[in-house]
Amino acid sequence: MIINTFSYLWSSTAIDAIAELTENGYKTFEVPISSPHCWPDEISAAERTAAKTRLADCGASIRSLNAGGYDINLASPGANMRRKSVEHIKSVIDLAVAWDVHEVVISPGTRRPMISPSLERTYGWMYESLDELIPMARQAGTRLLMENTPYCFTPTIEDLAGIVRTVNDDVLKIVFDAANAAYIEDDPVAGLLSYHEAIGLVHISDTGVDIWGHDPIGTGVIDWEGLGSAVEETCGVENVVLEIIREEDTLSEFSQAMQDLASRGWKLGD
Repeated sequence: MIINTFSYLWSSTAIDAIAELTENGYKTFEVPISSPHCWPDEISAAERTAAKTRLADCGASIRSLNAGGYDINLASPGANMRRKSVEHIKSVIDLAVAWDVHEVVISPGTRRPMISPSLERTYGWMYESLDELIPMARQAGTRLLMENTPYCFTPTIEDLAGIVRTVNDDVLKIVFDAANAAYIEDDPVAGLLSYHEAIGLVHISDTGVDIWGHDPIGTGVIDWEGLGSAVEETCGVENVVLEIIREEDTLSEFSQAMQDLASRGWKLGD
């Protein structure tokens, strides 16, 4: 299973967090792109090389970098803002190349909640951005994974699957976040089973439907037995990212999550 370092966002750099996590038996990671945790513009060429060496010394690998969606908007009405968003994701792709990371998580973008532009125009702006990003990713040997996020204009797995079908390029797939889906009452088990061919990674954590969370296993509304069976039937646990977010007692939270998943029938392997 892949471990997301989100819980260390304000307390540690990504590489320091990974070094601590490897001492506790974890080996594969997803890193959120956020300053000061991990921000491409703040990591020099020498620091990138040193980080890569340290990862190798720890026996660690980064599966994916999550470019985020709060600071950028691929579907912005402003062309210069779309360009800035593309440039930011390009910087994440460059970091991915330096660290031998093969997947970059992106957000489709947001739409103003009041007097919103039409969905047709919003999709058009996003596709313009993807027309620039997809060749960049292909040349770099990375894959873009678009995430279902409640605040985006395409919050459901069905929405994202439509984008993947339209683009029709293996460079673009989906990262399916189970908690994000459950929060908007988009059934995670049904979503994974129905659209698994378009999904590259699955994020797991729990949530309620009143408050959006990335909470410990069994504390929310997700059917963990059903989701475990769906994972085994489709993508496999090696493509699952544990994304419980807890700043306090993080290592204990991760250890408890593994126990809770195992008790619900998840086959976690090593």
